[in-house]
Amino acid sequence: MYKIAIAGASTLLGKELKEALADSPLAAASIVLLDEEDAQGQLEQLGDEVTFVQPIAEESFENIDFTFFCGSAELTRKHWRHALRAGSTVLDLSGVLDQETGVLVRAPWVGPEADSADLFTPAVVPAHPAALALAVLMQQLQHVVPVRMAAATVLLPASEFGRGAMDELHQQTVNLLSFQGLPRENYDAQVAYNLLSGLGESAKANLAAVEARVRRHLAALTGNRWPAVSVQAIHAPVFHGLTFSMVVDLDRPVAIAALEEAFSAEHLDLVLEDTDSPSNLAATGQNDVLVRLHPEPGSNPAETTRLWLWAAADNLRLFAQNAVECAMDLRRLRPQGAVQ
Repeated sequence: MYKIAIAGASTLLGKELKEALADSPLAAASIVLLDEEDAQGQLEQLGDEVTFVQPIAEESFENIDFTFFCGSAELTRKHWRHALRAGSTVLDLSGVLDQETGVLVRAPWVGPEADSADLFTPAVVPAHPAALALAVLMQQLQHVVPVRMAAATVLLPASEFGRGAMDELHQQTVNLLSFQGLPRENYDAQVAYNLLSGLGESAKANLAAVEARVRRHLAALTGNRWPAVSVQAIHAPVFHGLTFSMVVDLDRPVAIAALEEAFSAEHLDLVLEDTDSPSNLAATGQNDVLVRLHPEPGSNPAETTRLWLWAAADNLRLFAQNAVECAMDLRRLRPQGAVQ
């Protein structure tokens, strides 16, 4: 019986991770919910049981096999070494450890299986869901034809920045409709009814940092196997769900049918009808990346050398799924129910 701690259990990502664990082979594990003091005492559902969120202390990680950090960057920085010293495997979903020496960025869907060396990493960082989705798309393309160039615009939802950002987007929308002033604590900008490539100087949300993180994680997943993907992040006025616009130049003409077959693969849901176009709403609750192919306008309808992709994914679910997959990948290296 494994013992798992979720640090940041009251966050949007922490709640999604609980559901992902419940639907995984780790469902039988004993789970401890941890968070900062302001969340202490909150009631949370774990399977058929109700439990309390406990405050994090240095001794909270004793006898914990896997610790998932789903909260703020400050929470991870403050406590991850405590988890390491207790012998727990650290999985950092906050992303603040991805530039620490020896830390691995992982996504079992597109990377090699864990080996014994992975147990000696200070922490494992499950790849950002945008990087994971782009890597899955690139991986399937490479099965058909080498890619010469790829660029993607990633539209990020408010849930990328937590509950406070979602509340502010909601309140801005309400206030605009009633001609009132706008709250700006999280964004320091108008995000309602607006698309932005940058936020205000005093913003708590950091769009540039997320964009840089997606680039780092995508580079870590693809390595030198495929050409680098140019990425730009845009904040979209939606609460939930990632969407992507991607253009790819192929090394040679490829039949559209062959490309459609490549995207009819595990973890992808190919959409063939324009009326069912991928969207952040359609992706909500889905385990796969929804993708629609658009050959270059005016090109040969049977084959193409340039491809446009429109894709969507549930950002929180994809992130939680990847984190659980990372733990499953490492599980075979650990004696069951025993901390190293």
